[in-house]
Amino acid sequence: MTVDIGLAGPLLAGILGLLIGSFLNVVIHRLPKMMERRWAAECAELSGQTPSEAGKPFNLVTPCSHCPSCHAPIRWYQNVPVLSWLALRARCAECGTGIGWRYPAIELLTGALFVFCFDRHGMSLSTLAWWGFAAALLALAAIDWDTTLLPDDITLPLLWAGLIAAALQWTTVPLTDALWGAVAGYLSLWSIYWLFKLVTGKEGMGYGDFKLLAALGAWFGWQALVPMVLMASVIGAVVGIGMKLFDNLREGGYVPFGPFLAGAGFAALIFGPSAILDVVGL
Repeated sequence: MTVDIGLAGPLLAGILGLLIGSFLNVVIHRLPKMMERRWAAECAELSGQTPSEAGKPFNLVTPCSHCPSCHAPIRWYQNVPVLSWLALRARCAECGTGIGWRYPAIELLTGALFVFCFDRHGMSLSTLAWWGFAAALLALAAIDWDTTLLPDDITLPLLWAGLIAAALQWTTVPLTDALWGAVAGYLSLWSIYWLFKLVTGKEGMGYGDFKLLAALGAWFGWQALVPMVLMASVIGAVVGIGMKLFDNLREGGYVPFGPFLAGAGFAALIFGPSAILDVVGL
């Protein structure tokens, strides 16, 4: 069931997307640090030591947003999506340190995705489901690009949400296809990982990639897996070659695969999985 609320719908969807995008910037920055602190605490516990960060809460809410350079708190009117970045001329109001362009880019992209989902599904539960999908996938892409981590805190809920959405018919994917999409998505990359490791003795990807492809399979069905993997592989190879030519590869010569899987997921969301085959020339 959908509800028509006229032109106000896309506008509200866009504003909500900008706000969610602002929160995603916090998630992208803090979640990897939270994971590192968690690992450090577990290691310290095993060794009988006191964690160095004990007693200092650090999560998505605490401490309040602040400049990473001068640690000046960011006031509410300096944290308005996109507008504050423009008003501050991309610099901290206190110390003048530059504020990266990716902050408003994430906000604008989230807003655009929310408007797209609303335009396609209207005011419905399907729209809420795809909003969650888009936000989670965008956060995963940025985190993996920065850190080569795909947190279970996002990949696993995304996987289960895809199965639940299929079961409740919030997506057009039958539950059976979603279930086998999750299974095939995980096992396909898991098999490639072990084959590559047996042949070369090296790890070609991480377990987070398996879980992300499983989540994409849950949202789009097993039929979408081959087109998405092909698109991610082709674009990833092109980007990797370009980075190597310009000597921009990171230490170890790796390129994270998650952002390209996420890109294929967005392509499937917008154009449909079958259209991806045309992009990769098949």
